[in-house]
Amino acid sequence: MQNYPLWYYYRLLIGSIIVLAVVGALLGHVWLVLSLGLTFFVAWSIKQQHSLLKWLRNPTGAPPSADGLWGQLFDELYNRQRAHSAEIFRLRALLQRVRASAEAIPDGVIMVQNDGSIEWWNASAEKMLGLKPDDRGSALTNLIRDPKFVRYFKRGGGDSIKLSAPGREHVRLQMTLVTYNQTERLLMVRDITRLLQLEQMRQDFVANASHELRTPLTVLRGYLETILDQQERVPSFLHRPLKQMFGQSKRMGNLVEDLLLLTRLDADETDMLSSEVFVDNLMDQLVSDAQALSGEKQHRITFINEAKINLLGNPNELRSAFSNLVFNAVHYTPANGEITIRWQQEGGRLIFSVSDNGIGIDPAHIPRLTERFYRVDISRSSATGGTGLGLAIVKHVLQHHDAHLDVHSKPGQGSTFACVFPLARAATPSNP
Repeated sequence: MQNYPLWYYYRLLIGSIIVLAVVGALLGHVWLVLSLGLTFFVAWSIKQQHSLLKWLRNPTGAPPSADGLWGQLFDELYNRQRAHSAEIFRLRALLQRVRASAEAIPDGVIMVQNDGSIEWWNASAEKMLGLKPDDRGSALTNLIRDPKFVRYFKRGGGDSIKLSAPGREHVRLQMTLVTYNQTERLLMVRDITRLLQLEQMRQDFVANASHELRTPLTVLRGYLETILDQQERVPSFLHRPLKQMFGQSKRMGNLVEDLLLLTRLDADETDMLSSEVFVDNLMDQLVSDAQALSGEKQHRITFINEAKINLLGNPNELRSAFSNLVFNAVHYTPANGEITIRWQQEGGRLIFSVSDNGIGIDPAHIPRLTERFYRVDISRSSATGGTGLGLAIVKHVLQHHDAHLDVHSKPGQGSTFACVFPLARAATPSNP
């Protein structure tokens, strides 16, 4: 139907009134004819409205035919209804493709409402977690009852966690909880059983190789030490080679010990890290060892305890991690340099930090420092006798204690290595 401008209808209305007035004047009843015309127009409008309402209640097929403005209104509504239907069809097709792609994902996906109830899941999640149609609307923590997962879910997610599949202890799952739309959450589940088996094979190989190397290295180092203790009986031209052999055997022994420690840390997934570590005592020992290691370099080593709080954890692991950071500072700080060890509480965190005014590290290397055997400068690391595993050990120890390592450094301006613990790791005050 052709669309007319508004002025056309105004002109049509005025023309109709004039015609009715003329007819009424000829008949001698102007107001009667005008009233009859108005009544007819109102009745016709009511009929069009009724036709429109009837069609809107069941909008199948074309709308009723009409003339004038009502016809244009019917056509416009019909066109919009068709466009709306086409958009709904497109969105339904898109939703079906999205659902099909989600079903094809090998990882499990679970949509969780803001109250913690399950809204939807894909086929992989159903297989991994044993979900059933009746579980829709149930609380996720009622289906996955592992205390580790319950704590993880209540704190809103974070880094991924690993745990056994419900009812299948031999199947290991990695779960990651993310929040979207401010309140809704998405749980992604991945079967990492095969990866963990391969990782276990690697750990077993490293552990077995390290154990096999430990004995011959101990024997070799023992004989070399005995020979060096009796240098007067050894020809002078052998003194330097023997010292180098002893130094390298000692370095290799340290490497084997670090590999064995990393293997133990990899295998240890226990949550029983609740021993009280007396920070003052531990730091006093570390400062004493660091001063002995410094020797002729005469570093100025200071320990500042601002928190006056002890730490809950594994004493041996924490001593190993902290000593690695302190000894690194001694190795890479020039003679007469300053090293500050600090234990402090900052907001909801406990921080153990080691700062120095040493040679520093280029920021490009910082993201890779905790990789095994990664070296910023191979020649410098060889000179200090490092194994390249110290910071990897620190990383693993901190992961066991729900903590992480922060590194700030600039070449020529020194470095600060900070172990950041959650306040939940706090024990009793060291000086009550």
